[in-house]
Amino acid sequence: MTSSGARFPRIARVRARSEFDAVFKQARRTGDPLLSLHWLVSDTPARLGLAVSRKVDPHAVGRNRIKRALREQFRMLRAQLAHGDYVCVARAAAAKADAHALRAAFVNVLHRAGALPPSLANGTMRDEIPSHTDTPASDAG
Repeated sequence: MTSSGARFPRIARVRARSEFDAVFKQARRTGDPLLSLHWLVSDTPARLGLAVSRKVDPHAVGRNRIKRALREQFRMLRAQLAHGDYVCVARAAAAKADAHALRAAFVNVLHRAGALPPSLANGTMRDEIPSHTDTPASDAG
């Protein structure tokens, strides 16, 4: 049994048909070869709805594997996400993708939609450009 902190709480889910319909009707859509994301901005904390049809995978085991990977990634990112309702619709290619590819595609569409802040770069670029002059620019000339 999992601890209550690791669960996917009911308040973090888009569940009712009317909620899904509202998201599909009014939301911003972003796509990827594995899935599409519909994001409806609201004042409520981030909630996730998943749509994985039998056309994607005729076997329940495969559909549940896709949903499990997406829910896990959402759980890890929920605190960073902009408020609103997110509905992920899996595409046929998702059936052949592994969990890592599904999670990466989900993060990709979240970034493209603008729901996630830009990732922090730990590369060679600095946040600030240091000043190399000791004298003020007004004294230089």
